[in-house]
Amino acid sequence: MKKTASPEKEMSFLDHLEELRWHLIRSTIAVVVLAGLAFIFKHFIFDVLIFGPTKPEFPTYAMFCEISRYLGMDTFCFQEMPFKIQSRTMAGQFSAHMWTSIYAGIIVAFPYILYEFWRFISPGLREKERKSSRGFILIASVLFFLGVLFGYYLITPLSINFLGNYQVSEEVINQFDLDSYISLVRTSVLACGIVFELPILMYILTKIGLVTPEILRKYRKFALIIVLILSAVITPPDIVSQIIVAIPILILYEVSIYISKIVIRNQLREERRKKKEEGQ
Repeated sequence: MKKTASPEKEMSFLDHLEELRWHLIRSTIAVVVLAGLAFIFKHFIFDVLIFGPTKPEFPTYAMFCEISRYLGMDTFCFQEMPFKIQSRTMAGQFSAHMWTSIYAGIIVAFPYILYEFWRFISPGLREKERKSSRGFILIASVLFFLGVLFGYYLITPLSINFLGNYQVSEEVINQFDLDSYISLVRTSVLACGIVFELPILMYILTKIGLVTPEILRKYRKFALIIVLILSAVITPPDIVSQIIVAIPILILYEVSIYISKIVIRNQLREERRKKKEEGQ
């Protein structure tokens, strides 16, 4: 139960709601401030970040170009993307500017949002639980940003390259709407950021007793199928992109099994210690 500064007085339900409200307000303020900065630096956000994967000098294309040339192909070597991005509504560019800034604020403020979440739940944890979870914010933030970078530098350019070059007929010219393009970039980045939180999710589920290492091992085959389906959803429909996405997710799944094993081992050790103390 969450407590106030006075350890003898427990907080009421309304007190909890009031405190939660302030945590949400502070998180919202952080997002708004960072979104405001993103709104101001629109040149960097759009020309460098958002539209970076449309340029042939983007690092991913340069890397894959060298690899494809080594294999005797020129799949990722090009001078210009064969499509144009357009805005077909009066408020299209302003709306894209505003919403992209908000999402940028959410991504950058992610560690602070986690911090506010941790401040809300930590008083309700035991001292040992608080100590064992001290690295929660750092680890969760690192995993999230690794996912974001993976989505931005791998999934996004692979998707743009595949969909931008795909044609059902030479009679059809690719001219993508601004909202459609930004949605692809945003989905790729955020989806990977969330997926990379898998070890944290498994840690929490193991702590509350819903998951064990045995269960994770037993259903590994089903997990593989789910991972392949998830990869197909996140990436364009080509086997190379799906494999590139599936590999790190499978690695994260194996890491989750190891984390679950450690949690169970620590819980058993704690139970043995308590029994030993009670026996004395």
